Amino acid sequence: MFFLVGGTIAAEDNDKGSVKELLNLVETKKDLTDAIGLIETGFEDSKSNEDIMKKVADLSKKHDLDVPEWTSNEDEVIINEGSDDFTVDNSSSGLEKRSLWSIFFEGFLWGFVALLTPCVFPMIPMTVSFFTKQSKTRAKGISNALLYGFFIVLIYVALGLIITVASGSSLTVYDLATNVYMNIAFFAIFMIFAFSFLGAFEIRMPAKWVNASDSKADKGGIIGIFFMAFTLALVSFSCTGPIIGSSLVQAISSGNMMGPAAIMLGFSIALSLPFMLFAIFPGWLNGLPQSGGWLNSVKVVLGLLEIALAMKFFSMVDLAYHWDILTREVFVAIWVAVFGVMALYLFGKIQFSHDSPVERLSVTRFMFGFSALVFTIYLIPGMWGAPLSAIDGIAPPRTHSEDGFEFVHGPLPEPTDELFLEYRSEMHKVADGSILVFHDLDIGREYARKANKPILIDFTGHSCANCRKTENTVWGNEEIKPLLKDQLVIVSLYCDDKELLPESEWIYSDITKGKIKTIGNKWSAYQIKTYGQISQPLYIIQDHDGKDLTKAIGYTPNISSYKKFLKGGIDNFNKRHAGDNKKEKKEEVAEH
Repeated sequence: MFFLVGGTIAAEDNDKGSVKELLNLVETKKDLTDAIGLIETGFEDSKSNEDIMKKVADLSKKHDLDVPEWTSNEDEVIINEGSDDFTVDNSSSGLEKRSLWSIFFEGFLWGFVALLTPCVFPMIPMTVSFFTKQSKTRAKGISNALLYGFFIVLIYVALGLIITVASGSSLTVYDLATNVYMNIAFFAIFMIFAFSFLGAFEIRMPAKWVNASDSKADKGGIIGIFFMAFTLALVSFSCTGPIIGSSLVQAISSGNMMGPAAIMLGFSIALSLPFMLFAIFPGWLNGLPQSGGWLNSVKVVLGLLEIALAMKFFSMVDLAYHWDILTREVFVAIWVAVFGVMALYLFGKIQFSHDSPVERLSVTRFMFGFSALVFTIYLIPGMWGAPLSAIDGIAPPRTHSEDGFEFVHGPLPEPTDELFLEYRSEMHKVADGSILVFHDLDIGREYARKANKPILIDFTGHSCANCRKTENTVWGNEEIKPLLKDQLVIVSLYCDDKELLPESEWIYSDITKGKIKTIGNKWSAYQIKTYGQISQPLYIIQDHDGKDLTKAIGYTPNISSYKKFLKGGIDNFNKRHAGDNKKEKKEEVAEH
């Protein structure tokens, strides 16, 4: 009876008032179920009315019925229009590209690598023996060794803090990480360190510094132990210097202001740990392998790794300035050569002048060589467009190839409608080349308005590793790709693009405290002003009027979470612009 009466009322007056009257007739759980069914099938517009949403939600709770999802405002987001007096909070987590824990553990790993170099490894038994023999009691020897380890940590963390203070702020660190001169300098530093490890020359501290520190170490007491630690830092610099320099470069590139301090903390703890543990358990010294040619092999392998990593920094500059020198094919070819040479070296087929002859391979050396060979074979298909997910974010994107790998798979199919063809010249390929994006926000909005689609704003960067990972693994996923291609307009804003704007558009920005001269400056200022963040990636879905439909999210590798984010934005767009769709349909009917 309710269904018939309610349906009659609704049919007589097809508006929100009739739906409210219908809900007033609800007395039982069955009545409510029928009412919700009518609303969902015949009165889509009323689902966005706050009074009706509240009424249905209250009735659902009263009659112990599941509350319909459309009665909740949780998916709707407060529109952030930005303001002229917006200030950036440098303590915000949004300013971090990498967590301090990940940076710390990277430093910890580099510290253990440094222990295996010929400048540090032989120092372990010598230093521990000194403490155990010179101390009157075992407890005193242990306490001296612990103090020695503490001073090692103190010295290296102090170096990290000096760099942190010099950086000034997270915004400064970000500028350094994306600055062309800094990245060229990082490239040069890595190459110099690589040649040093390969034996072309040694990087040493001045002899005066080493001798002065060594003489003060003989004084004894706390001061003497401190200078013993300082002497270790100076003497081992020819081996640890390149590792420290490389790790500090990585920390600065992380975009985290405390990165240099965090990585030096991890590095120094790993470096000092063996000295302290062997002092507490001196019997363990008998289990240490003897020093020999294997220590030099560690340096050579590290030198080859430095060459591979140096390419990353040159690639960032190449992409930002559109030089197109280091295409994906060239980059992968260099890595194939580096790891191929590494495999041959570890198998004893290549030797440097300072190497000891490899008479027979140990199992450990063979397994490292075998791993390098496997990785080399894995990289080879990347020359013809293979994804190579293991180096996503390090290598240039797949679309940054000599011809988009069209000689492998041919040109990918594209839409042929008139609107698409009108704007095709403004779109660029990303991921595997099947996804097209705009780089100009105004043009993207213009296209979205005509196509009546929501916009996915993608704050990205040429130097952003997680942006490339998202494009290759998330955007390329078969659940995500159709949503991006068919239901959204993507506008990718490169915040580190160094292409100059026309001089007429150069303006001073209170947000960045500098003049906006490049495309990257423009989008960085927009991102900071509107969302208070400077890190990439950052994703937000807007309608074609520039109003936000979702909350902004950062790096989200989980497919289901990213799909939920996209679907939420698309659903909100459809709710907000339902009237636009009806108006267009009426106009089409009128034309016919």
